[in-house]
Amino acid sequence: MSALIEIKGLTRILPAAVPVTLVEDISLAIGAGELVAITGPSGSGKSSLLYLLGLLDKATGGTLAIEGRDTAGLSERERAGIRLATLGFVFQFHFLLPEFTVRENVEIPMRRLGRLGATAMRERSTELLSALGLADHLDKRPDQLSGGQRQRVAVARSLANDPPLILADEPTGSLDSKNSDQVFAILDALVRERGKTVIAVTHDTEMAAKASRRIHLVDGRLAKS
Repeated sequence: MSALIEIKGLTRILPAAVPVTLVEDISLAIGAGELVAITGPSGSGKSSLLYLLGLLDKATGGTLAIEGRDTAGLSERERAGIRLATLGFVFQFHFLLPEFTVRENVEIPMRRLGRLGATAMRERSTELLSALGLADHLDKRPDQLSGGQRQRVAVARSLANDPPLILADEPTGSLDSKNSDQVFAILDALVRERGKTVIAVTHDTEMAAKASRRIHLVDGRLAKS
């Protein structure tokens, strides 16, 4: 069985008078059902690597395959299709749309993918939010929720299209310790109970220690953790 993600020699260099190397010559494979922490000092390329894995940025060298599919040469439409169907995203700042309700925010990826009708989307969003303890907040706006609740909405949104892979960029970075523990427990449960793969950039040493695997970067390259 092939890896969920496989990269070889992955590199991203920003063109400039003095080129800036964000990620350099990274090779690794990540399988299904892993909770992977990407760690390293500020500026080490953690988020740059995550954005490459999430097809939000393009590599300048090397290869990236997702579910065995080489992503090199894909059109923007094809990359967007993979993001919608295969990847879910959780960021440090939840990026919920303030003009929409909690339920509507979770339904946005479903609407974009276009596989479900209105009733099925409503049932799916209700199920996800209820599972995350938000059944009483479905019709509230994001500004009516606490920070921890908003981040749980973001997790629900990342699961909207049932992707096999969740990419999280500092998912607990803006939360207190209690809410950080809760968000980590949710991500961990996604791996153990639903078979998802979670790749999380984190400065949280406790979260990194609990992950099933740790990838440590220094100056854009893999290093020993």
